[in-house]
Amino acid sequence: MISQTLYTYSDNFRAYKVLIAAQYSGTAVKVAADYVHGETNRSEAFLKKFPLGKVPAFETKDGKYLTESNAIAFYVANDQLRGTSDVHRAEVISFLSSADSELLPAVQSWVFPVLGIMPFNKNNVEHAKDDLRRQMMVLNSRLLKQTFLVGERVTLADIVVFTALLPAYVHVLDPSFRAPFGAVNRWFTTVLNQPHIKPVVGSVTLCTKVAQVDPKKYAEFQARFANGSGAEKTEKADKKKEKKEKKSAPAEVLTEQPDAADELLAAEPKQNDPFETLPKGSFNMDDFKRFYSNEDEAKSIPYFWTKFDPANYSIWYGEYKYPEELTKVFMSCNLITGMFQRLDKMRKQSFASVCLFGEDNNSTISGVWVWRGQDLAFKLSSDWQVDYEVYEWKKLDPASEETKKLVSQYFSWSGSDKGGRKFNQGKIFK
Repeated sequence: MISQTLYTYSDNFRAYKVLIAAQYSGTAVKVAADYVHGETNRSEAFLKKFPLGKVPAFETKDGKYLTESNAIAFYVANDQLRGTSDVHRAEVISFLSSADSELLPAVQSWVFPVLGIMPFNKNNVEHAKDDLRRQMMVLNSRLLKQTFLVGERVTLADIVVFTALLPAYVHVLDPSFRAPFGAVNRWFTTVLNQPHIKPVVGSVTLCTKVAQVDPKKYAEFQARFANGSGAEKTEKADKKKEKKEKKSAPAEVLTEQPDAADELLAAEPKQNDPFETLPKGSFNMDDFKRFYSNEDEAKSIPYFWTKFDPANYSIWYGEYKYPEELTKVFMSCNLITGMFQRLDKMRKQSFASVCLFGEDNNSTISGVWVWRGQDLAFKLSSDWQVDYEVYEWKKLDPASEETKKLVSQYFSWSGSDKGGRKFNQGKIFK
């Protein structure tokens, strides 16, 4: 029996769709380990199966051959990903079509010149920016009302649109461009951190500053791929390197010439803990977290005040700015969970209790945060800045009675918000 095999080069965003769909459905897919782009896909044996020589290409268990990434992803997907009703299936197909015909061309026309894969044309890039902004406005309007694009769970619509936007979020969508699209940003990072998606795309750092066009990159790209043999040798070298390390930044590259993009998207250096630059003080965060987890609030809250070091640690109140966006309680809770996931590296010197007050279509989110240092901690690292701008932040005076009451309320998950909405549920960041 022929095994189920995916042919692709490394970090091919189109292949990501297939691998993610397989993760969700539990379908076993083997990536051809001996595939060399520019060589394997030009061989007689490959072209007999896949006449156009394009990848990703897929060989099923029973010897059938599939091309086109959306079709392959659909094949390996389960019913949930394809849509659980006629309307949902139609909506999924609609997103698959629009992602390839509308969204992806705009992303490529902006990102590829930055990577040096295609020549820079100012008018084309500006037109691409406008197109992408328009596409994101439409997505934002939809995602203001729901967590995912179709239904209440991840579908192929989310996977395909996510992979199309991935290169833009990594290279060109800086915080100022992203700012008007809060709902899309939350959706993107929620999808990114799904347990079936993270293992495929790896570590992703969102753009903090738009990558600038360097004409030398395109000249180097052209010179490097002037003949096929150079590309093939580089591909083999990249394959060996890939076995040693997983690149952190995903590459969206031209099907014919992936190697230069792989080099340009080399893994970013590991960052040190930003909190380590601040005085440690006497407050032991780990000790408090253990005490809080193992004792009831009648003991843990007084313990917090006994140990708290106001000279080197601070307390903050954060309130979600857009309560009118909050509909279903479970969706609102997903926002909190998603934010916590994206702040994972901030946990060691931080603690928070974030609460949802109210009910469906009438709720708010707010929380009390504690971290090392006296300033807003999110600004210490670009990796921590995905969600914080959608909250209003206020530094609290640890000596005031008002702060003590807030800490008691949020650490014990009780009371009501400013509008009188009763506590519904809470989540702890520790």
